[in-house]
Amino acid sequence: MRWLALAALALLVVGCQSLAYYTQAIGGHLGVMARARPVDEVIADPATDPALKQRLQTARRIREFASKRLGLPDNPSYASYAQIDRPYVVWNVFAAPELSVEPKAECFPFTGCVSYRGFYKEDEARRHAQKLREAGYDVYVGGVPAYSTLGWFDDPLLSTFIGYPDAQLARLVFHELAHQLVYAKNDTTFNESFAVTVEEEGVKRWLESEGRAADLEAFRASQRRKRDFIALVAETRKRLDEIYRAELPREAKLEQKRAELEKLRAAWPGAIPADANNAFLVSIGVYTDLVPMFERLLAQSGSLEEFYARAKKLARSGKRDVDNLAERRPRT
Repeated sequence: MRWLALAALALLVVGCQSLAYYTQAIGGHLGVMARARPVDEVIADPATDPALKQRLQTARRIREFASKRLGLPDNPSYASYAQIDRPYVVWNVFAAPELSVEPKAECFPFTGCVSYRGFYKEDEARRHAQKLREAGYDVYVGGVPAYSTLGWFDDPLLSTFIGYPDAQLARLVFHELAHQLVYAKNDTTFNESFAVTVEEEGVKRWLESEGRAADLEAFRASQRRKRDFIALVAETRKRLDEIYRAELPREAKLEQKRAELEKLRAAWPGAIPADANNAFLVSIGVYTDLVPMFERLLAQSGSLEEFYARAKKLARSGKRDVDNLAERRPRT
């Protein structure tokens, strides 16, 4: 069953159906797991840097809170630690057509379609990205500090994120555990938006439980600024979608596309890459588009347990409309 899960892992980390892709996905994951050591063992090791011990102790406290207070899976995930000596564990490649804000779907057996393809080596990700560019796609490559195997394996804490500030460390652990709880086949936006909603609610509750009022206010301020940024990106995507659907010559659409992206860069200096394109916008949208829906669902549910139950029902049905549960086909 573990080897079957490894084959399916190429979907979770995203990949192609070629043998070469599955080989790198399986080999990359096994390489990460081979470095994992129990957190208690790492903390007890006299050779462990004191700063790392402190981070692992904080992570252990976060992990315990996740299961006992947030109702997230109680299993060995994030009870081990792996030092992987690179800035990211995988690099995700997002692609979108030149005149579309919809992601290029990557589809596989068992786990369905996802909105990106992931690689354990940056150079392989960038080679794949170049092939997509040559095929006419807009492409964006982003490093990722963590991924979830949806409970098939005991995902470890990683050196790529263990040094994050406490709230961000908690956010990431809660996010990845949420993926083990609810997963909608063929709908990356559903899955990521659900996990983002869980992470944000979880961090607020964790900081409150720790009596860290100043950190909680700082987190809320950070989230407000993040929402402003997301709204700006969403507005740009909406305008671009209207442009792309209009009866205009291709060159006219491309000119308006350049103008919209330049306007976005000017509105949020430093946050938008110089080569921002449809794929970059997609990389943000898949994590945020349905967060408002899940926030409404959480408010209606009255408890996390009921929220999870309703989210699972939506995942099974393929529905996205919380208010009237209207049938809609899942996006990929």
